[in-house]
Amino acid sequence: MKARIFKPAKNAMQSGRGNSGQWLLEYELETARRPEPLMGWTASGDTLNSVRMKFDSKEAAIAFAENKGLDFVVNDEHLRKTTPRTYLDNFKYRPFEEEK
Repeated sequence: MKARIFKPAKNAMQSGRGNSGQWLLEYELETARRPEPLMGWTASGDTLNSVRMKFDSKEAAIAFAENKGLDFVVNDEHLRKTTPRTYLDNFKYRPFEEEK
């Protein structure tokens, strides 16, 4: 079985970074998804596609995958680039070339 370990991006409904420190382990799809003939819903042959396990650290997720003998891929987290600004910076004079 293949698995993917990653740190998810924050939800669009979140304004802060709370509860964003967890790492997830998801199983890759073994069978393709297809529409169900009766209702037309999207279905899959395996049930592991709905399993998402949360871990407090990347090392814990890797240790779990190695212990269970899973083939896994680790996607590193994307670091957020921030420039510290104050309220005063909204009103500072900046020459035209610097505004880009």
